[in-house]
Amino acid sequence: PDEAVVIEYLLGSLKGQRRPDLVVCVVDSTALVRSLFLAAQIADLGLPMVLALNMWDDAKGQGQNIDAELLGQRLGVACIPTSAKTGEGIDELRGAIADALAQGRHMRPPLWPVAVDEATRVLRASLSGTALSDSVLRRILFDSSGTLAIHLGIEETRRRDAVALARKKLYDAGFNPMACEAMLHYRDLRTWTEGVDAAGEANGAGDETMHGHGTGRRGPRHSESIDRLLLHRGWGLLVFVGVMYLVFQAVYSWATPFMAATDWVVGLMHDGAWALLAGYPVLQSLVSDGMIGGIGACLIFLPQILILFMFIAMLEDSGYLPRAAFLMDKMFSWCGLSGKSFVPMLSSYACAVPGIMATRTIKDPKARIATILVAPLMSCSARLPIYVLFIGMFIQPRYGSFYAGLMLFAMHMIGLLVAGPVAFVLTRVILRSKPQPFFLELPPYRVPRVKDVLIRMFERGKVFLRTAGSVIFAMTVIIWALLYFPRPADLPARVESTFAADQAARTGQSAVDVEAALRAGDAATAHVLDHAVESAYVEQSYLGRFGRFIQPVFAPAGFDWKLSVGIVASFPAREVVLSTLGVIYRQGDKVDENSVALRKSMESDLWISGPRAGQPVYTLPMVIALMVFFALCQQCMATVAAIVREAGWGWAVFSFVYMTALAWIGAVAAYQLGSIM
Repeated sequence: PDEAVVIEYLLGSLKGQRRPDLVVCVVDSTALVRSLFLAAQIADLGLPMVLALNMWDDAKGQGQNIDAELLGQRLGVACIPTSAKTGEGIDELRGAIADALAQGRHMRPPLWPVAVDEATRVLRASLSGTALSDSVLRRILFDSSGTLAIHLGIEETRRRDAVALARKKLYDAGFNPMACEAMLHYRDLRTWTEGVDAAGEANGAGDETMHGHGTGRRGPRHSESIDRLLLHRGWGLLVFVGVMYLVFQAVYSWATPFMAATDWVVGLMHDGAWALLAGYPVLQSLVSDGMIGGIGACLIFLPQILILFMFIAMLEDSGYLPRAAFLMDKMFSWCGLSGKSFVPMLSSYACAVPGIMATRTIKDPKARIATILVAPLMSCSARLPIYVLFIGMFIQPRYGSFYAGLMLFAMHMIGLLVAGPVAFVLTRVILRSKPQPFFLELPPYRVPRVKDVLIRMFERGKVFLRTAGSVIFAMTVIIWALLYFPRPADLPARVESTFAADQAARTGQSAVDVEAALRAGDAATAHVLDHAVESAYVEQSYLGRFGRFIQPVFAPAGFDWKLSVGIVASFPAREVVLSTLGVIYRQGDKVDENSVALRKSMESDLWISGPRAGQPVYTLPMVIALMVFFALCQQCMATVAAIVREAGWGWAVFSFVYMTALAWIGAVAAYQLGSIM
C-alpha cells in the first residue's frame, strides 16, 4: 500500500496532490548500482531529478573513491556526495536542487528494446480511450500485482486481458515480463557506470568512476563475522530470546514509574474536577469519570509504547531487527506467514495498534491481512493488570511465587500459541494465500543515533495518541453514560434502608451497630454506604441490565452477572474492568491490581441463586477461565479502529467476532476441564 501511494504521487494521480516538480533520489554510496535501480525507474517517469550519494563517509571508509562529477555527467543529473549522519553535502544538495528546478535536468532515460516498445503499443491499443503515457503503460506492464491499474480506475477484466496480450509480445521476444525490467535497467546502469562486477564483488560504480576496493575477492567483513553468531540456527536463537527478554523486561519495569506518575497526575485532575463541579452531579461525573478517565485510559499506556518503540528503533537502526526477522521466518512459514510478520507481532506485545500499523511493510495483501488478524492475540500490556489481580488473588497465596510466575508466563504465551493455528486456517482456508518468498536485505551494523531514536519515539507516540487515543476517549465517555444512566432519585434511600442488614452480613457486625455508626457520623461506615449506593446505580444502569441479560451466555465459563458487566464495560479498553469491578464491589473506581480491599471482596463473593447458590463465585477454574478469556478476546476499541483503518470494516468485524468466539470457547473449556480436575 505504501508503494502504491508513492507511485500515484509521482504520477500526479494521487487525489488532492499535484505532481512533484523535482525528485531528490537518495542512494546508498556503498552499493551504488543496486541503489540506482530506483532512480532509473523514476527517470522513466520523466521527472527532473537530483541524486544524493548518501553514506559517503561509509563508502570512503570501505576504501571506495567514487568520482561523483564523472558519474553525474554520464547519468545527466547532479550527483551530490552527502552524509545524513554528519551533515556533509547538505548545503551543496540545496544548491543542486535549485539548479535542477531552474534547468529541469532529467536523468538519462533507460534504453528500451524494440520488444518493450511493441508491447507498450499493444497495451495502449488494448486500453483505447485512456490517455496514459508510455512510462505509465510500462509500469502497468511490469507490475505483477496490478495495483497501479486498479488505482488508476481501469476495470480488472479489461486490464487483465490487455496486459496478458502485451506480455505475450515480450514472451515471444524471449523476455520474462516479471524480470526483464530489472535486467534491462541493470544492463544500462552497469554500462553507464563502466563495468561493475556482475557477481556483486564490487560495490561501487566501476573502474573509471571508482578507485580502491572495486575488484577482486573480499575477505570477510566485520559484520559477516558477527552474523556467523547472530544468524546461527542455535546460538542465534539463544541471543534472540535474550534480547527479547531484555526488551519486555524493560517495557514492563522501566515504564512503571512513568505510568505511576501519569496515574497520579490524572488522579489530581480527577479530584480537582470532582471538587470544582460539586454542585452539578451529572457534569461532575461526566468530566471526572468520563472525560478525564478517558484521557487517563489513553495516557497510561504511552510510557510502555514509547519504551517499546525506543527498543525497536535501536534494534532496527543497529541492523539487528532484519536479522531477527530472518530467524523468525522459519518459525512462521509453516502457518503461511513470513519473517516480515515478526515486527508487527513483536510490537503488539505492548499495544496492538502500532503492531497493526507495522503490517504496512508486508507486500502480499493476503499475508498482511492474516498478520493484522493474529496480531491482537499477542498479550498486550493492557492485559497485565488483569493477570496480576487474579494471579495475586488465587495463585500466589495458595501455590507460591514459582507457580504465579509460571501462570503469568503462560498467559503471555497463550496468544502466541493460538496465533499459529489461527494463521494456518486464515492463510490456507479463508484467504487461501500462497507461500511468499522472503527477500531481505541485511544492512551493515551501525550505532543508533539518539536523535533518530527520539524522533521515531515521538512520531509513533503521536500516531498512537491521534488514532487510538481519540477512540479510547470517545468510547470511555460512552461507557460512562451507559454505567451512569438511568439515575433513580429514590435509589439512595432504598439502599440505605437495607444497608445495615447487608453490611452486618458482610462483616459479622450487628445491624444495630451499623445503624448506630451511621447515626454517629462514622466516616468509614458512611464511606462504605456511598460505595454501596454507587454499586446499586451500576447494577440498575443500562450496562448493568445488559450484563444481567447476557450472563447466561457466560454461565458455562463460571462468570456471574458482575463479571459479565465488567467484560462488557471493558470493551473500549481491557483495564476498565478493574475500575468497573471496584464500583460493583463497593470499593470505588480508584482501585488497581494491588487493591487488597477489592481482592477480599471478590474472594468472599458467593452465588446468591441458581444451582451454585452459597458457593464461592471465584474458584481457581473460574479465575483461569477469566484470564484465558481476556488473553484471547479483543476487548479494545482502539484495536478495532486500527483494523478498520488498515483493512476495512469487514475484516474489523470478522476479527472482533472470531476472537470473541475463540475467547468464549477457551474460557468455557478452561472452566469445565478445571472443574472436572
